[in-house]
Amino acid sequence: MNDDRSHSSLLVPPSTQDWMQGVLSAKVVLVMYGDYQCSRSADVYKLIKAIERELSASFGEDYLCFIFRHFPQAQIHPQAQRAAQAAQAAATQGQFWSMHDTLFAHQQKLENGYLVEYANDLGLDIPQFLKDLHKQVHVNRINEDIESGCKSGITAAPVLFINNIRYTGRWRITELIAAIVAASH
Repeated sequence: MNDDRSHSSLLVPPSTQDWMQGVLSAKVVLVMYGDYQCSRSADVYKLIKAIERELSASFGEDYLCFIFRHFPQAQIHPQAQRAAQAAQAAATQGQFWSMHDTLFAHQQKLENGYLVEYANDLGLDIPQFLKDLHKQVHVNRINEDIESGCKSGITAAPVLFINNIRYTGRWRITELIAAIVAASH
């Protein structure tokens, strides 16, 4: 496979193992690789939330499936890996998306004390949450996401794939919506 193509296609296809909002059979599957401590990841996620609202109002709930994969960049964001672990620990208690949204909303405050505060606010079992973090039980799951991103040529977050093709346009709502709508045809 030539180098160019390996960097423009998603090589690990979306599956039920991914964190998703929507269904895999949607017309458009949008995969985001993100880092909870990265301000650009947070900005792109805010864009996606706005796009989801707009497209589901126009085309219905099953039009877009949004998938989030972890891509913490520990070398520049020292708390990103721990934040990803917190999201995974919350997931085991059925609160992935709530923690996910909280982490992006408070990305300047990702130290352990804050992570516990967020878990408490979400009504999580704190001893279990702390045990999961302390034993790093979710590191393999996060590493699988990172490896899948690396296979597709990702070196930094955020990155989006629309129906398995890397989005290379500008990070603006009109361009992203146009790319998503074009991918559905």
